[in-house]
Amino acid sequence: MSTQYQGEQVPVVRSRVLVVDDEPQIVRALKVVLREAGFEAVPAETASEALDLAAVRPPDAAIVDLVLPDGDGVELTRRLREWSEMPILVLSAVGEEEQKVRALEAGADDYITKPFGARELVARLQAALRRTASAEQEPKIVVEGLEIDLAARLVRRDSQPVHLTPIEFELLRVLVRNRGRLMTHHKLLAEVWGPEYVHDIQPLRTHIARLRAKIEPEGAGGAGGPRFIVTDPGVGYRFSL
Repeated sequence: MSTQYQGEQVPVVRSRVLVVDDEPQIVRALKVVLREAGFEAVPAETASEALDLAAVRPPDAAIVDLVLPDGDGVELTRRLREWSEMPILVLSAVGEEEQKVRALEAGADDYITKPFGARELVARLQAALRRTASAEQEPKIVVEGLEIDLAARLVRRDSQPVHLTPIEFELLRVLVRNRGRLMTHHKLLAEVWGPEYVHDIQPLRTHIARLRAKIEPEGAGGAGGPRFIVTDPGVGYRFSL
């Protein structure tokens, strides 16, 4: 029988984050950033090592570089997503937009561009963890004058009913159910219109613009950009709370 004496410190259980990168300086930086934010970093240099570590003791989240010695982060993301719903963030260099999109479509939740800021990385990771922990089938959201009840199919702006077309509501439903997660153009098009429409990006932009006009606060879209439906240029959209 173990006894806890007065004043004894109870060990703090830290969320474990698998860090997959073969650049020692990146791994060192991530270990420091994660430790200071209350996480435990579990480093791996290759995709195969990452899969072994994840199989032995599944982590709570993963940060995966897109370029690895024995493959790429896209395939690793796909393999991890086969059995785990943990948040996966990918690290990319400037100019790797196509790879970022591939990773997101393989199941990654978000991406961070190198060189990255510590606060941004931690914020993205925490948002992804919150989304996973609090995911509901049909959430109800009330924030800054916007009310969304997906189960009842009701949307209000400043207590006034908002009329949405079926397409606009479906777009909002997909974005809200994946709130905080970056949804690529292809993912949104496939979920709302169907897989045969994944290349029809212009109609998607038109419907997003109309949806924003109905739900965003008055004056949103200026220098600060939209409040709720945020654009990642060339990649997709996310619903931000």
